[in-house]
Amino acid sequence: QVQLVESGGGLVQPGGSLRLSCQASEIIFSLYKMGWYRQAPGNQRELVATITSGGSTNYADSVKGRFTISRDNAKNTVYLQMNSLKPEDTAVYYCNANRIGYRSAWGQGTQVTVSS
Repeated sequence: QVQLVESGGGLVQPGGSLRLSCQASEIIFSLYKMGWYRQAPGNQRELVATITSGGSTNYADSVKGRFTISRDNAKNTVYLQMNSLKPEDTAVYYCNANRIGYRSAWGQGTQVTVSS
């Protein structure tokens, strides 16, 4: 069974930075499209960024230029570097692993709070 474990969330002031990590196990990580999603209270879960097995990236308009997704296949880990954080980035951030023909997997989530 796929396991995704996120880490790196926390409380940060506006304008600050955080780096989220998601380590995967029980999958051939290099074959999966990985993504970060977030859900704020009262809102639906939304896409933040994705990275394909080939390294192509996609970002939500709201985070373009501020967030960077990357992956290290040797460590089975995907990262989300978040800079210039805003209060509206406050949410629970979830890691996702997706591969055609296989069930999509989600991590347990990590809280990011941007507040002064």
